[in-house]
Amino acid sequence: MCGRTACTLDPEEVSRASRYRTRGGQNRRPRWRDGDADKYRPSYNKSPQSCSPVLLSHRHFDKDAPVDQCVLAAMRWGLVPAWFQDSDPRTMKFSTNNCRSESLLHKKTFKDPFLKGQRCVVLADGFYEWRRQGKEKQPYFIYFPQTQTQTGPGEAGRDPGDGESREEEGEQEQWSGWRLLTIAGLFERWTPPGSEEPVYTYTVITVDAAPNLHSIHDRMPAVLDGEADVRRWLDFGEVKSLDALKLLQPTNLLTFHPVSSLVNNSRNNSPECLQPVDLQAKKEPTASSKMMRSWLNNSSTSKRSQEPGAEQGPATAQEPGAKADRGPSTAQEPGAKADRGPSTAQEPGAKADRGPGAKADRGPADSGPLHRWLQGSSKKPRLSVGTEELPGAS
Repeated sequence: MCGRTACTLDPEEVSRASRYRTRGGQNRRPRWRDGDADKYRPSYNKSPQSCSPVLLSHRHFDKDAPVDQCVLAAMRWGLVPAWFQDSDPRTMKFSTNNCRSESLLHKKTFKDPFLKGQRCVVLADGFYEWRRQGKEKQPYFIYFPQTQTQTGPGEAGRDPGDGESREEEGEQEQWSGWRLLTIAGLFERWTPPGSEEPVYTYTVITVDAAPNLHSIHDRMPAVLDGEADVRRWLDFGEVKSLDALKLLQPTNLLTFHPVSSLVNNSRNNSPECLQPVDLQAKKEPTASSKMMRSWLNNSSTSKRSQEPGAEQGPATAQEPGAKADRGPSTAQEPGAKADRGPSTAQEPGAKADRGPGAKADRGPADSGPLHRWLQGSSKKPRLSVGTEELPGAS
């Protein structure tokens, strides 16, 4: 299953990070559908019923648009069938947050939009999944490995020696920030009774977990790896439905790291949700996990204490079986240091200096871009994203 994601880029950055190729090989940057950029809210902790950025063919909105031209839209997580007649989607007696690839053609809710070519790509920094450990569940953040040339979410950069890429529409800056996950999904257009305004909703398609993720959970989102797979999934004019099904395969390319139980409660929306934590495991962390820790920890504690705290409230959309940690052990006074392992980012093989009064090695001037981005007040995600409701819900 996939019940929680993070997407922390602002609308402009999502557009720059979602470049795609047309049938002719042209590299294009998608534009937001009119008004949708304002509907999307970045978040460290997105749950069903919140809006996410979705990439799809512009032909779904404009019949005269080329089928291989893509557009960005903000859609609600949790597919509402077009034939649903109640004004309140919460009365549905089944969950549509996820769709198993194996049963996609056997359930009317998913079969109808799939055969109509209503395929989309859900964009996210990564997704959260929980590993059961006895009576408890340990959350993990799962994402594409990030290379050294990538600078982290929100930090625009250029590929070394590449400068700017030229297109037919002019020179464009090459995105070298955080590589977004590209997840296969289906969308539907539902008009609530008594309303003329359609609501666009989507579901995440899932497959069997890849071998490297199976120890965490037996299912995973169907991740499309690379521009070619994304183009084929979205191009419903050239790639027919049965051929598109072949693209839904487990990918063994993802990496992950453990995170705090703060993410269990969807009201918690802060950088700590995706910050790596030290489980004191014998297994050495992966290179991508070390890089993530370096990005997050290369900023002073004083800066971190200035970030407004996430609003704490009753648990909503909580992972089944996971206990929300609402006590004093997680809600800390501003400036308090969380015990999350080494407080300094180190080169591989270096020993952590955890003695009293040890100062963090801030590294070179261009280090720590992810953490600096997370502290950007102008890009701070809105709180309580998980409490958004569909129109018609009371």
